[in-house]
Amino acid sequence: MNRMIVAASLAASLVLLGGCVSNDPLAVDANNENFTSADGSVTEVAPANRGDAVSFESSDTTDGSTLRSEDFRGSVLVVNFWYAACPPCRAEAPDLAELATGYADQGVLFLGVNVFDNASGAQSFEKAFDIPYPSILDADTGELRLAFASELPPSGIPTTFIVDRDGRVAARVLGFLADRSMFEDMLERVVAEAAP
Repeated sequence: MNRMIVAASLAASLVLLGGCVSNDPLAVDANNENFTSADGSVTEVAPANRGDAVSFESSDTTDGSTLRSEDFRGSVLVVNFWYAACPPCRAEAPDLAELATGYADQGVLFLGVNVFDNASGAQSFEKAFDIPYPSILDADTGELRLAFASELPPSGIPTTFIVDRDGRVAARVLGFLADRSMFEDMLERVVAEAAP
Protein backbone atom coordinates (compact mmCIF):
# COMPACT_ATOMS: atom_id res chain seq x y z
CA MET A 1 0.00 0.00 0.00
CA ASN A 2 2.80 2.45 0.93
CA ARG A 3 4.56 1.70 -2.36
CA MET A 4 1.40 2.58 -4.25
CA ILE A 5 1.14 5.90 -2.40
CA VAL A 6 4.80 6.70 -3.09
CA ALA A 7 4.39 5.74 -6.77
CA ALA A 8 1.27 7.89 -7.10
CA SER A 9 3.01 10.83 -5.43
CA LEU A 10 6.01 10.47 -7.74
CA ALA A 11 3.76 10.32 -10.81
CA ALA A 12 1.89 13.45 -9.71
CA SER A 13 5.16 15.28 -9.13
CA LEU A 14 6.38 14.37 -12.62
CA VAL A 15 3.19 15.66 -14.17
CA LEU A 16 3.48 18.96 -12.29
CA LEU A 17 7.11 19.37 -13.30
CA GLY A 18 6.44 18.33 -16.89
CA GLY A 19 6.05 21.94 -17.99
CA CYS A 20 9.45 22.81 -16.53
CA VAL A 21 11.58 20.03 -18.01
CA SER A 22 14.97 21.55 -18.66
CA ASN A 23 18.69 20.96 -18.26
CA ASP A 24 18.85 24.43 -16.74
CA PRO A 25 18.84 24.13 -12.92
CA LEU A 26 17.43 27.64 -12.52
CA ALA A 27 14.51 26.83 -14.79
CA VAL A 28 13.25 24.14 -12.45
CA ASP A 29 13.98 25.95 -9.18
CA ALA A 30 10.45 27.14 -8.55
CA ASN A 31 11.27 27.77 -4.89
CA ASN A 32 13.84 30.42 -5.75
CA GLU A 33 12.94 33.43 -3.58
CA ASN A 34 14.35 36.00 -5.98
CA PHE A 35 11.49 36.25 -8.45
CA THR A 36 7.87 37.27 -8.42
CA SER A 37 5.73 34.49 -9.80
CA ALA A 38 2.36 35.04 -11.39
CA ASP A 39 -0.73 32.88 -11.06
CA GLY A 40 -0.90 31.56 -14.63
CA SER A 41 -4.20 33.26 -15.41
CA VAL A 42 -5.10 33.84 -19.04
CA THR A 43 -7.14 36.80 -20.25
CA GLU A 44 -8.42 37.32 -23.79
CA VAL A 45 -10.06 40.55 -24.86
CA ALA A 46 -12.57 40.64 -27.72
CA PRO A 47 -11.70 43.21 -30.42
CA ALA A 48 -14.67 45.42 -29.49
CA ASN A 49 -13.55 45.55 -25.85
CA ARG A 50 -9.86 46.35 -26.32
CA GLY A 51 -8.47 49.54 -24.89
CA ASP A 52 -6.23 52.14 -26.46
CA ALA A 53 -3.08 51.21 -28.32
CA VAL A 54 0.01 50.71 -26.19
CA SER A 55 2.52 53.46 -26.82
CA PHE A 56 6.24 53.30 -26.02
CA GLU A 57 9.71 54.30 -27.19
CA SER A 58 13.00 52.98 -25.89
CA SER A 59 16.61 53.33 -26.94
CA ASP A 60 17.73 51.08 -24.09
CA THR A 61 17.75 47.77 -25.94
CA THR A 62 20.10 44.82 -25.75
CA ASP A 63 21.21 45.37 -29.36
CA GLY A 64 21.53 49.18 -29.14
CA SER A 65 18.60 49.98 -31.43
CA THR A 66 15.69 52.31 -30.73
CA LEU A 67 12.27 50.68 -30.69
CA ARG A 68 8.92 52.44 -30.84
CA SER A 69 5.42 51.03 -30.63
CA GLU A 70 4.80 52.43 -34.13
CA ASP A 71 7.50 50.08 -35.47
CA PHE A 72 5.14 47.17 -34.77
CA ARG A 73 1.83 48.63 -36.00
CA GLY A 74 0.23 46.51 -38.69
CA SER A 75 1.76 43.34 -37.25
CA VAL A 76 0.64 41.07 -34.45
CA LEU A 77 3.14 41.46 -31.63
CA VAL A 78 4.01 39.09 -28.77
CA VAL A 79 5.61 40.90 -25.81
CA ASN A 80 7.28 38.87 -23.07
CA PHE A 81 8.31 40.45 -19.74
CA TRP A 82 11.24 38.49 -18.29
CA TYR A 83 14.62 38.49 -16.55
CA ALA A 84 17.55 36.10 -16.71
CA ALA A 85 17.44 34.48 -13.25
CA CYS A 86 13.65 33.95 -13.28
CA PRO A 87 13.09 30.15 -13.31
CA PRO A 88 9.82 30.19 -15.27
CA CYS A 89 11.32 32.69 -17.73
CA ARG A 90 14.14 30.26 -18.41
CA ALA A 91 11.72 27.35 -18.72
CA GLU A 92 9.55 29.11 -21.31
CA ALA A 93 12.40 30.71 -23.30
CA PRO A 94 12.89 27.77 -25.72
CA ASP A 95 9.17 27.77 -26.58
CA LEU A 96 9.14 31.53 -27.16
CA ALA A 97 12.22 31.27 -29.40
CA GLU A 98 10.56 28.51 -31.44
CA LEU A 99 7.28 30.42 -31.67
CA ALA A 100 9.07 33.56 -32.85
CA THR A 101 10.78 31.61 -35.62
CA GLY A 102 7.69 29.59 -36.50
CA TYR A 103 5.36 32.59 -36.79
CA ALA A 104 7.78 34.91 -38.57
CA ASP A 105 6.39 33.94 -41.99
CA GLN A 106 2.93 35.03 -40.78
CA GLY A 107 4.25 38.48 -39.92
CA VAL A 108 4.10 37.97 -36.14
CA LEU A 109 6.79 39.93 -34.33
CA PHE A 110 8.20 39.27 -30.86
CA LEU A 111 9.68 41.65 -28.31
CA GLY A 112 11.23 40.95 -24.92
CA VAL A 113 11.09 43.35 -22.00
CA ASN A 114 13.80 42.69 -19.43
CA VAL A 115 12.70 44.04 -16.06
CA PHE A 116 15.87 43.45 -14.02
CA ASP A 117 19.15 42.80 -15.86
CA ASN A 118 21.79 45.01 -17.42
CA ALA A 119 22.69 44.63 -21.11
CA SER A 120 25.37 41.97 -20.63
CA GLY A 121 23.14 39.81 -18.41
CA ALA A 122 20.26 40.05 -20.88
CA GLN A 123 22.54 39.31 -23.84
CA SER A 124 23.94 36.21 -22.12
CA PHE A 125 20.40 34.90 -21.63
CA GLU A 126 19.46 35.67 -25.23
CA LYS A 127 22.56 33.88 -26.51
CA ALA A 128 22.08 30.85 -24.25
CA PHE A 129 18.47 30.37 -25.42
CA ASP A 130 18.96 31.49 -29.06
CA ILE A 131 16.38 34.25 -28.67
CA PRO A 132 15.81 35.62 -32.20
CA TYR A 133 14.07 38.86 -31.23
CA PRO A 134 15.15 42.09 -29.48
CA SER A 135 14.61 42.98 -25.84
CA ILE A 136 14.14 46.34 -24.20
CA LEU A 137 15.94 46.90 -20.89
CA ASP A 138 13.23 48.24 -18.58
CA ALA A 139 14.90 47.85 -15.17
CA ASP A 140 15.86 51.48 -14.69
CA THR A 141 12.87 53.28 -16.18
CA GLY A 142 9.89 50.93 -15.97
CA GLU A 143 8.52 52.68 -19.07
CA LEU A 144 7.31 49.50 -20.73
CA ARG A 145 5.67 48.23 -17.56
CA LEU A 146 3.83 51.57 -17.34
CA ALA A 147 2.87 51.45 -21.03
CA PHE A 148 1.14 48.10 -20.48
CA ALA A 149 -0.30 48.93 -17.06
CA SER A 150 -3.56 50.63 -18.00
CA GLU A 151 -5.72 47.63 -18.99
CA LEU A 152 -3.99 44.37 -18.07
CA PRO A 153 -0.77 45.12 -16.17
CA PRO A 154 2.25 42.82 -16.19
CA SER A 155 1.83 42.21 -12.45
CA GLY A 156 4.05 39.14 -12.29
CA ILE A 157 7.09 37.79 -14.07
CA PRO A 158 6.95 36.32 -16.61
CA THR A 159 3.98 37.91 -18.34
CA THR A 160 3.30 37.53 -22.05
CA PHE A 161 1.00 39.75 -24.11
CA ILE A 162 -0.45 39.35 -27.57
CA VAL A 163 -0.94 42.77 -29.15
CA ASP A 164 -3.17 43.15 -32.22
CA ARG A 165 -2.26 44.94 -35.45
CA ASP A 166 -3.69 48.19 -34.06
CA GLY A 167 -1.35 48.03 -31.05
CA ARG A 168 -4.07 47.03 -28.56
CA VAL A 169 -3.68 44.26 -25.99
CA ALA A 170 -5.65 41.23 -27.20
CA ALA A 171 -4.47 38.67 -24.63
CA ARG A 172 -2.31 38.27 -21.55
CA VAL A 173 -0.77 35.23 -19.88
CA LEU A 174 0.16 36.16 -16.34
CA GLY A 175 2.90 33.66 -15.56
CA PHE A 176 4.65 30.70 -17.16
CA LEU A 177 3.43 29.60 -20.61
CA ALA A 178 2.57 26.13 -19.36
CA ASP A 179 0.23 25.31 -22.24
CA ARG A 180 1.92 26.18 -25.52
CA SER A 181 -0.98 24.91 -27.64
CA MET A 182 -3.42 27.15 -25.76
CA PHE A 183 -1.13 30.13 -26.35
CA GLU A 184 -0.83 29.26 -30.05
CA ASP A 185 -4.63 29.05 -30.30
CA MET A 186 -4.92 32.57 -28.86
CA LEU A 187 -2.19 33.82 -31.17
CA GLU A 188 -3.87 32.22 -34.21
CA ARG A 189 -7.15 33.95 -33.37
CA VAL A 190 -5.45 37.36 -33.30
CA VAL A 191 -3.50 36.59 -36.50
CA ALA A 192 -6.80 35.64 -38.20
CA GLU A 193 -8.38 39.01 -37.40
CA ALA A 194 -8.77 41.32 -40.37
CA ALA A 195 -5.86 43.65 -41.01
CA PRO A 196 -6.57 47.32 -40.23
